[in-house]
Amino acid sequence: MPPFTTGWSLHVTVYIAPENVDRFLAAFKPVFNKVVAEPECLFFEMYQNPQEPGKISWVEDWSKSPEWFLENQVTKDYYKEYFAITEAMFTKPREFQFLERVGPEYFMVKDTPFVQ
Repeated sequence: MPPFTTGWSLHVTVYIAPENVDRFLAAFKPVFNKVVAEPECLFFEMYQNPQEPGKISWVEDWSKSPEWFLENQVTKDYYKEYFAITEAMFTKPREFQFLERVGPEYFMVKDTPFVQ
């Protein structure tokens, strides 16, 4: 199991009309690839609600502070095209929150391969 580190997570939820989900994901993928290549990005996983196909959420864990993230990460040029394309697809405002880890007694990751 990876060691516990102090830090925080960004939890984001967007609401997209179901007919636009494929377009959204196509615009999201290039940004995802760049974000996960950032050395400060420790974890990234996306989720979709099967009862609401247009409700898409993701979790990002970062080694730097939320202030650093807002000043140095989300301002990178590669977000501009993504925001320009995707924000028009939102059916309601994006939701996000910064959450701190509680502690190592509430941390667990299993060493299992990803199954497709």
